[in-house]
Amino acid sequence: MRIGVTHKLFLAILMAAGLAVTSSALIMQWSLDRGFLKFVNTTEKSGISRLATKLEGRYRIEQSWEFIRREPAQWRRLVAESLPETTRPPGEKTPDGPPPEHDGAHKPRPLSPHMIRHFDQRLFLLDADKKVLLSRVPKPIDNSATPLTCQGRVVGYLGLLPRTKLSDAPQQRFLKEQKWTFALIAGVLVLLSAALALLLARRLVRPLSELEEATHQLAAGKFTVRVPVTSDDELGKLANDFNLLALALEKSELNRRQWVADISHELRTPLAVLRGEIEALQDSIRQPNRETLHSLHGEVLRLARLVDDLFQLSLSDVGALTYRKERLDLADLLRDSVAGYRSEFAAKGINLELAIDEKTPPIVFGDGERLQQLLANLLHNSLTYTDPNGRLQVALQQFGTSVLLHFRDSPPGVPPSELERLFERLYRVESSRNRGTGGAGLGLAICRNIVEAHGGNISAYSSELGGVGIRVELPKAGA
Repeated sequence: MRIGVTHKLFLAILMAAGLAVTSSALIMQWSLDRGFLKFVNTTEKSGISRLATKLEGRYRIEQSWEFIRREPAQWRRLVAESLPETTRPPGEKTPDGPPPEHDGAHKPRPLSPHMIRHFDQRLFLLDADKKVLLSRVPKPIDNSATPLTCQGRVVGYLGLLPRTKLSDAPQQRFLKEQKWTFALIAGVLVLLSAALALLLARRLVRPLSELEEATHQLAAGKFTVRVPVTSDDELGKLANDFNLLALALEKSELNRRQWVADISHELRTPLAVLRGEIEALQDSIRQPNRETLHSLHGEVLRLARLVDDLFQLSLSDVGALTYRKERLDLADLLRDSVAGYRSEFAAKGINLELAIDEKTPPIVFGDGERLQQLLANLLHNSLTYTDPNGRLQVALQQFGTSVLLHFRDSPPGVPPSELERLFERLYRVESSRNRGTGGAGLGLAICRNIVEAHGGNISAYSSELGGVGIRVELPKAGA
């Protein structure tokens, strides 16, 4: 039989409460026994004081202890008169019937022969030389005996052995009633503890039960499930972390579906063009001349470039791209990259401007091949999307421990709400999704992975020239 967390927690709380209540009850009973016995012994000491006073008075008359041996009944009478008187509790029945009428004060309870005999058996009387005159005790202990004096001299010693247990029926009945009261209180407390432990266990385990059910749903693929966060403790933090996990999985699933749909769309376009061209050749609608082969070759190149971009992006996502980092002068890399694209920008009528801050060499610790790929992608992106007869400003600056790269081009621009999405894979601002107007939307996604692999960051903003600005920040070597 499997015991749930609720029952385990309930039993743990109940056992702790039960042990605490039981221990308290036992300690209280032990304390009551000792305290009541001490109270009885203290009360009997007052009887010893009265008996000592009576014996001293009789000794002054007799001038000896012979009367003790001569008149044993006199000794018993003195003992009976010296015993502490007890009162009858209100409402207690007498042996002959109901409680007697009284005028408001409790009348003394008559002493039983058993009480007198038990008191007398523990008494001992010694003379001035501490010789036993009268004792029912085998070995009298005189270290706590009361000295008896007459005319300023010690004539004897009177002592009483303290009780080690209670033997009187009323005292035992009183203790028994108190112990039953303690037991009843302990039982009630245990029952209340059980009820409280059950409520507390259910309340503490309820979030775990909700989290368990939500975990099953999440494992079944229901990523929209959420659990309520009702506290700020560890359970509340766990519920909040679960919700964040479910949200991340939900976004990941949506991105995966969108990713598959986008790839299918991007691959469908060049394949459809190739299929149409080939079927036209098969049906003799078009002739296999140079123009037709050039068109087919262009579509194959676009398809190969898309596949290569997807491969590069997948490698960078899983961290499989190899980075052979070394100290590099980013200014030299930028000059080489810009020089390779000047002819293409000139052919399109775009004015390419380069500004480099050369106060100190902008040394970075990175992979030269990957950084050239980064610069080439950014230049190609501006070349593709900037209108003819436009401008592109490329600036390299140094700020503290960072190197800043800015690519600012002229129209067309991008709406501010779309700037953050430029680095999403397969995202393009134009809605036609025609590959003839641009790439597959993977270049900036690859750029972001390269920059992040070098410990930097990349962002987009609206350019002062009316187009788009790309800002790249890379740490200097040793920063």
